[in-house]
Amino acid sequence: MTTIGEGFVGQVLAVLAAVGCSAFAAAPARADDPVMHEVKYVVTAASPIYADIYYLDQDPTKFSDYSHNPYQFTPNVQADIAPGHPWVSPTVMLSNPDQYAMVSVSTGSEPGTPNFHCALIVDGVVKASNDGPKGALCSMRLW
Repeated sequence: MTTIGEGFVGQVLAVLAAVGCSAFAAAPARADDPVMHEVKYVVTAASPIYADIYYLDQDPTKFSDYSHNPYQFTPNVQADIAPGHPWVSPTVMLSNPDQYAMVSVSTGSEPGTPNFHCALIVDGVVKASNDGPKGALCSMRLW
């Protein structure tokens, strides 16, 4: 887990509050149902950029499914990101975010150095964050 500044945590929580995200307790599950976790991804940039974003939006049944076709589980989004204008994912429900939750952002073919910051929020708690001049990856798993 990457250590993050208190200022960024406040910004992420403010963004989540603005888009209506709240920390929910996991709903009671039947014995055969996995516990689902609410996952949000947030990407910010210090300079305006049209970014390429990939994020995991569903649990694969088994890792080999993901390994053989990761794009089946990671939609690609192109988004305008700028200071005060973050990209926030739709809510994703995952049973195993420790293994699979991830978001990556890059400049793609766009010129510039936007200085990205990403955050991975599970059940309302920032679990991972990362920075990069032209790209960043947020994940709890070491890829």
